[in-house]
Amino acid sequence: MRSNRLRMRRLFSPRPKDRAKNPAMITGTYSPQKSDLGSPWCRSRRKRWMDILASSLGLLLLSPLLLIIALSVAITSGEPIFFRQWRLGQNGREFQMHKFRTMRPATDIGLGVTQKGDPRITSVGQWLRRWKLDELPQLYNVLRGEMSLVGPRPDLESVWLRASDADRRVLQLKPGLTGAASVAFQDEESLLATVPTEGLTSFYMERLLPQKAKLESEYAAQATFRSDCRILLQTLLVPFFHRRSMAKEIDRMASR
Repeated sequence: MRSNRLRMRRLFSPRPKDRAKNPAMITGTYSPQKSDLGSPWCRSRRKRWMDILASSLGLLLLSPLLLIIALSVAITSGEPIFFRQWRLGQNGREFQMHKFRTMRPATDIGLGVTQKGDPRITSVGQWLRRWKLDELPQLYNVLRGEMSLVGPRPDLESVWLRASDADRRVLQLKPGLTGAASVAFQDEESLLATVPTEGLTSFYMERLLPQKAKLESEYAAQATFRSDCRILLQTLLVPFFHRRSMAKEIDRMASR
């Protein structure tokens, strides 16, 4: 019994110190206030029921695919299979986000910003990232209520510590598996690959993050059930059309 528990622990990346129980760790990042961001749909029970039903059904129907991916990761790059990382969720509350591991173990991730062609990414990891399959374990986070199907992507506390107060307002929203910014910057790694490594952090914090926060805030203000469904559909189609639209996005940002 003990050996089985130890083996289960090895499936996941090393667990960081439990900071979720210490609210003082995040009071300097975001002080929760009464939420005035988001449409009635964003705060409705109907959206939560949509998350519960869709994530439950997704985990059930996709279980064979999840098993295949898990075996592929284990066979090609060993354990751990899953990557867990503390991210800031709604109102600055920390939670552990789950992903399939796409990088070599014990890799320093810094701000969590990755460029296309990063040598830390494994061969299977490149394929998983290309088709966004590494994000599927986050259906578990959605089921737990830590995330939603549609919302701003969760970032590290170290990112939000450097962000402006205006950008931090997006923390009033529940983070999502996908969102308006995820669709707009559907191949973010290709965009970041055009930036010199030494300027990567400043580019992300000063140019990319503000645009993503603005997109998510504007979307949330008018979000509906239908618009969330549209975002989910666009996300499914992203891998088939990302090259053309991302090329336009790179040109637009380079001209600014």
